[in-house]
Amino acid sequence: MSYMLTLADSSLFSMTLQDTHQRPISNRNTTVHFTPGLCKSNKDYSIYKGFRQQRISIFRKKASITKAVAIPAENTDEYRKQQCERYGFKKIGEPLPDNVTLKDIINSLPKKVFEIDEMKAWTRVLISVTSYALGLFFISKAPWYLLPLAWAFAGTAGTGLFVIGHDCAHKSFSKNKLVEDIVGTLVLLPLIYPYESWRFKHDRHHAKTNMLYEDTAWHPVWKEDFDSNPVLRKALVYGLGPLRPWMSIAHWLIWHFDLSKFRPNEAKRVKISIAAVFGFIAIGWPLIIYATGLSGWFKYWLMPWLGYHFWMSVFTVVHHTAPHIPFKYFQDWNAAQAQLNGTVHCEYPKWVEFLCHDINVHIPHHVSPKIPSYNLRAAHESLQQNWGKYMNEASWNWRLMKTIMTECHVYDKDKNYVAFDELDPKDSRPITFLRKLMPQYA
Repeated sequence: MSYMLTLADSSLFSMTLQDTHQRPISNRNTTVHFTPGLCKSNKDYSIYKGFRQQRISIFRKKASITKAVAIPAENTDEYRKQQCERYGFKKIGEPLPDNVTLKDIINSLPKKVFEIDEMKAWTRVLISVTSYALGLFFISKAPWYLLPLAWAFAGTAGTGLFVIGHDCAHKSFSKNKLVEDIVGTLVLLPLIYPYESWRFKHDRHHAKTNMLYEDTAWHPVWKEDFDSNPVLRKALVYGLGPLRPWMSIAHWLIWHFDLSKFRPNEAKRVKISIAAVFGFIAIGWPLIIYATGLSGWFKYWLMPWLGYHFWMSVFTVVHHTAPHIPFKYFQDWNAAQAQLNGTVHCEYPKWVEFLCHDINVHIPHHVSPKIPSYNLRAAHESLQQNWGKYMNEASWNWRLMKTIMTECHVYDKDKNYVAFDELDPKDSRPITFLRKLMPQYA
């Protein structure tokens, strides 16, 4: 078996594999084949002890190597570079050491990134409301062949409304909590999202990010579910394959209107939010239909709403879904690794970033949800300086989406994910079709 070996004289070093993350050692590495208990090399090595930089020459005939620390190939820079190319990433972070805590990472951030600036917050409200209204105006004036562009713009602007509600839910919009609850409820009404339902569910996602069972966002499919019956298998194949960019609709419907999914002390607030949503449906939809007809409801509300759900689905799945990002059982879970190592920073076109208020600068948001959206970029720069080598980064591209839609399906403890068509090629033809149809451009 081929490993990357870091050679160290045992008379000078006594360290475990975990220690290699804690105490930097400048050395030369080589790939060799080895038999347990015996390791030989035909080259000279220069090894530096800790920070004291004591040079020791190890020569071919004189060396007696009594200890070798074996680093699996998947923990090497070359392997991560290959995986970046395969998955469509710009950078895949090194594993975060077990001894690093989430508090360590939060404490490394400058205090100013946590400060609430209500002028900036309300400016973003103005941007989103104006952009959404402008999108509806474009829809009213666009010829039929430009309607998809108008719908895309309005849907993206609607996603910006959601991001404002997102800040309100995390108590990073205003110092007045009542204002946050009112604004959060109102901006989510056009999207028919019950604010309190989403807030409670989303808080659990942050507390249990990338934890099997407990994470309320998307996580791998259980093989038992995939094998349970043909109807569910078909639904999973289509839902997590070709329909994945709109699967947040199913998530919205399943999670946000079922009172049994909430604690008794949450139920009252959830009922109020659900009532507000149904009030908007009861008043808003008839007014739209009265003014523009049923086709107007389709044109002015449904299509922008589907555009919003496109971004909602894509953003949330890209943030935490990749073949190299593990979901873990609670006993193996580490908060710092999940939030820093298990979250993806993804760059989108500038107009998307502007209308969506930088929500895809997502790693600092998972390190601390208290950081307002307008401070995420400053927080990200700080994290890059202090923890950059552990961070995952990508630019949105076809290869990235193809990887997610064709590979990231069924949970596997060793490989993280197994693709549907690897388990059942016959019933997974939509996945095979996507592999052939979707381009590989990164």
